[in-house]
Amino acid sequence: MTVKILGELKKLLSLRSLQARIFIIVLVVGLIPSLIMHHGILGSYEERSVQNRIATVQNQLMIVGNHLISNNYFHTKPEGYNSSVSREVINAELEMISNLYEGRVMIINSSLKVVKDTYGISTGKTIISEEVIQCFHGENLFHYDKEHGYIEMTTPIIDTSDSSGAIVGVMLTSISSEAIAATLEVLDRKAAILGNLIFVGVVALALVLSVVLTRPFNRVTEAINEVNAGYSNESISVPDYAETVKIVEAFNHLLSRMKALDASRQEFVENVSHELKTPMAAVKVLADSLLSQGDAPAELYREFLVDIASEIDRENRIITDLLALVKMEKKAQELNIISLNVNDLVELILKRLRPLARKKDVEVVFESMRPVMAEVDEVKMTLIMTNLVENAIKYNKEHGWVRVELDADYQYFVFKVSDSGIGIPEDSLAHIYERFYRVDKSHSREIGGTGLGLAITKNAVLMHRGVINVTSVEGEGSSFTVKIPLTCALGTS
Repeated sequence: MTVKILGELKKLLSLRSLQARIFIIVLVVGLIPSLIMHHGILGSYEERSVQNRIATVQNQLMIVGNHLISNNYFHTKPEGYNSSVSREVINAELEMISNLYEGRVMIINSSLKVVKDTYGISTGKTIISEEVIQCFHGENLFHYDKEHGYIEMTTPIIDTSDSSGAIVGVMLTSISSEAIAATLEVLDRKAAILGNLIFVGVVALALVLSVVLTRPFNRVTEAINEVNAGYSNESISVPDYAETVKIVEAFNHLLSRMKALDASRQEFVENVSHELKTPMAAVKVLADSLLSQGDAPAELYREFLVDIASEIDRENRIITDLLALVKMEKKAQELNIISLNVNDLVELILKRLRPLARKKDVEVVFESMRPVMAEVDEVKMTLIMTNLVENAIKYNKEHGWVRVELDADYQYFVFKVSDSGIGIPEDSLAHIYERFYRVDKSHSREIGGTGLGLAITKNAVLMHRGVINVTSVEGEGSSFTVKIPLTCALGTS
């Protein structure tokens, strides 16, 4: 159990791990909204608390302002103002507001002179303040200083007895915001506790999801490891996600291909053994026959030695083709790329093969649609063209024909070989590129075929990132088409 937990933690520490990335994504998605909500709620509460406190104080100050006007507070000798009782009452109201909100109230007349200061330090002084001047012009301002813990505001004193509603004074008020700060602190502590709980929950959820969501991929890995270790060679199935289905399908296709390659390799070994033993067996039979005849004539010796030499040549061809095929597969990416005139190469190959065509009375025709320059491996391209044209001649009918065509577009060139030969049965078309596969074994032995020519040809075509296709009608002839890029990007010169 401990080892398993340590393994999961090790995966989480690796950012290349899907499990780690899921963990981080869930963690971020879970925590960022919580943090935003935390600060958003506290900020919203603080703003609303400040607004409510200002509105409450402003309402009370407006009432005091009406009392100031109704009692002619700004007149030193007011008409009908025969007592200082009202002034004392108003002063008491101002003191009450100042004490209640732990602040300071100053009443300023139109001459910017402080008529009343609840602190008693600025009474009679002239104050020049931008906020006060703007308030006389009808703008009510407030300022919240969170750092020093106070709210400052201006309240106009409007003469309601005057139809014009003139502003005759301003109340400049400062109140404490410590109560708001204390409430925020309590809320912040509670939010921190809740945030820690959310953090623990999100971490746990992220850990669980990262493990659960990656479990199907772990099952895929385990199944592949079992196949790799040799415990199983059956197709695997993990249908949890569309992604795992695609991965499993790709692996199953690969497994099927590996099985086919293994079967092909085994068949190849069997075929090689058979093909190499056949000439040796023939040589052994011929040699034993000569040895059993002590006084055989020279003509018989000569005949048997010719047959022995023929079998040795046949075995030598098989070994040469096998070595060429193995070498080509071993160095599949190594091409000696040069810029080559393909038309000249085809002419040279046909010049070499025309004597063979004349022996079988086969007419060889070359049709070139345009000059073709391509970047290819000359040796392997010669091998491709020679094998196809030579097969077209060897497997042809007497008085037949072979037509070689060369064409190109802006990206590929096409080399096509058609013949009037014996053709290929439809059920054999899918197997002609297999090693040692022969459509007509007796005819192949007569003309010395090894069954490796088309396998070598296709391998060389694939090395050039090209394709080879065949169409054939048995008894009427075949047509092989090779399509190869004009520029081979994989070659190394």
